Amino acid sequence: MIRTPHKTRSAAWRRLPALAGAVALLALAAGLSIDRSSAEEARAVPAPAVDEAAASGTATETAVLAGGCFWGVQGVFQHVKGVTNAVSGYAGGEAGTAQYETVSGGDTGHAESVKITYDPRQISYGRILQIYFSVAHDPTQLNRQGPDSGTQYRSAIFPLDADQARIAKAYIAQLNQAKVFDAAIVTKIEPGRAFYPAESYHQDFLTRNPTYPYIVFNDLPKIDDLQRLLPAVYRPDPVLVASQPTN
Repeated sequence: MIRTPHKTRSAAWRRLPALAGAVALLALAAGLSIDRSSAEEARAVPAPAVDEAAASGTATETAVLAGGCFWGVQGVFQHVKGVTNAVSGYAGGEAGTAQYETVSGGDTGHAESVKITYDPRQISYGRILQIYFSVAHDPTQLNRQGPDSGTQYRSAIFPLDADQARIAKAYIAQLNQAKVFDAAIVTKIEPGRAFYPAESYHQDFLTRNPTYPYIVFNDLPKIDDLQRLLPAVYRPDPVLVASQPTN
């Protein structure tokens, strides 16, 4: 049995009428898309002017990003070509507080995050960030995304080395200077933070629960946006945590 997490704790989500959920499910069954609010409207942002050098080896690389509820962020990157794994988890706090119920209190320093493993011969770190800023979340929302609020839902990049930090800082400056968004980007760059995988019932949540109302309203539109705005990187079959080797 799938444990149902408490994504209904947000006051905004609790006020959603039951009828709206039913309408969403009917629309999904009919093959119609669900529009997100204008505040979360996706847009194709320009590619980064500063990126990592093209890779020629076989080693994989990783990126850790936070952009609201990890269900949707994980779901987006599971549909990206060149991504070999995407794991929901927590970053920004200590190991002892990296549990869902504790993080949900909003005072652990953690953000719901996703660790993305990718093949640098197929996709670059900068391209990962372009997807992150384009469709995975709204980087102008401070300590919230959609119906969820709190520092655990902040927009944050957790660079794993100085090169990733340099690329992320330059890209944010580029997008702000170009006024790509109607407001300034509030994404924080937080180096030196460990990542802790979330509980198993959070992994592959979007794929396993496509009719869950929260997913229908907040996350499935992101997958549609990825395919529509960045078709060159879209893969129809997601790479799942459940399918990864255990050793």
